[in-house]
Amino acid sequence: MAVKPLADLIDDLLAPALAAQGFAGRAIVSLWPEIVGERLALRTRPLKIDWPRRRPAPGEASEPATMVVRVESAFALEMQQLAPIVLERVNTHLGWRAVGKLVLKQGPVEAAVQRRPPAPLDPAIAARVSQQVAGIEDPALRASFERLGRHVAQSTKHRAIDTAS
Repeated sequence: MAVKPLADLIDDLLAPALAAQGFAGRAIVSLWPEIVGERLALRTRPLKIDWPRRRPAPGEASEPATMVVRVESAFALEMQQLAPIVLERVNTHLGWRAVGKLVLKQGPVEAAVQRRPPAPLDPAIAARVSQQVAGIEDPALRASFERLGRHVAQSTKHRAIDTAS
């Protein structure tokens, strides 16, 4: 049984939902802050890409797609002015002139969830995790399971604190 990275499994699960919105993968949605910058990403979200219905004839240039972006109402005018830059950045990320037009849909944009840094892991729990994975021969696999165990222990600790308060 081959070990698959979690990112590959997530892609497989999200692919149908993203394809229904015209996205070939999760890259544009998940990398939106890197593509357009933090300032724009706080006030906008890519919703879908509308691809042309007609295939180009042989030798004919293909028609670019339209990207629909949700934008906060107060920021819509500024986003309209920045549309050429956003188009350039999206197309640069995709590697070809795929998107030719932005359509702005005004509405609320949910704020990104701010994650708290994890609390330091109790040394006794860290030692227990190390002991549990000590029997794994492959050092890379053992290190991966140890990181996973530490992460699970930390997130379980946060969940217990969050529900208690």
